[in-house]
Amino acid sequence: MIIEIDRRSGFCFGVINAIKAAENELKVSNQLYCLGDIVHNGMEVNRLEKIGLKSISKEEYFTLNNCKVLIRAHGEPPETYQYAEENNIELIDATCPVVLTLQEKVKSSYKLKAEQEGQVVIFGKKGHAEIIGLNGQTNHNAIIIEGIADVEKIDMNRPVALYSQTTKRIEDFHEIAKTVKEKIQPGIPVEIKDTICRQVSNRVPNLKEFATKYDLILFVAGQKSSNGKYLYTICKEVNTDTHMVSNTSEIEKSWFANVKSVGICGATSTPNWLMEEVAEWVRTNFNEA
Repeated sequence: MIIEIDRRSGFCFGVINAIKAAENELKVSNQLYCLGDIVHNGMEVNRLEKIGLKSISKEEYFTLNNCKVLIRAHGEPPETYQYAEENNIELIDATCPVVLTLQEKVKSSYKLKAEQEGQVVIFGKKGHAEIIGLNGQTNHNAIIIEGIADVEKIDMNRPVALYSQTTKRIEDFHEIAKTVKEKIQPGIPVEIKDTICRQVSNRVPNLKEFATKYDLILFVAGQKSSNGKYLYTICKEVNTDTHMVSNTSEIEKSWFANVKSVGICGATSTPNWLMEEVAEWVRTNFNEA
């Protein structure tokens, strides 16, 4: 059986930077707090917890003082930084540069739209860490839309600045943008800001090509990963025999009937070592030619 890992899959630079920051700090400290899971991959979180990283909730964070806390790549709203300053918390800020730039843009748009009695609209998943951080730049007054059906929440008589969570599906964003422009009242200004990270969207052509080369695709990603769900659908569209798994325990041997080649790929939140582990499982159970 032919088994190949997509070498363009795996961590994006934002996640790599966050994990390096955690590992470097844990070389000199026994424990480091992380506000939320450092990456939306349970297997990688477990690995880091074994060397001293402790994931904490937002509620737990607001009880801390005199300690160090890592801000993950997704970013945080302003109140997180304010609390740290008031409670002697040293923040190790690993916010992705792409997210930081987006936060600044949203903040500027909010100030401008407030003067125009306009509205900031963000396409993304409610409750997602990045969305919470972005909404924080607007004093949590942005309109969050999760799909085309939510466009009705926008007041089409007032100016609009439309942004996107960095990991959303670019086709969905373009559809929403088109609908907003069609529905907005004549003369009302609309700003469309395509803020989807190209670290995610640029993987789409490669994944489409990769997924067509093999009988079976094992897409490795955590259940919490937004870009994982997106990139999985890309593979599934071109190869119906695509299965999303978090780890080797979720792989079913029945999938491999009459399969002569297997492609293994993953999300920007998927560690390379986990894809290697999946490949080794396949080799062990179905001898590689």
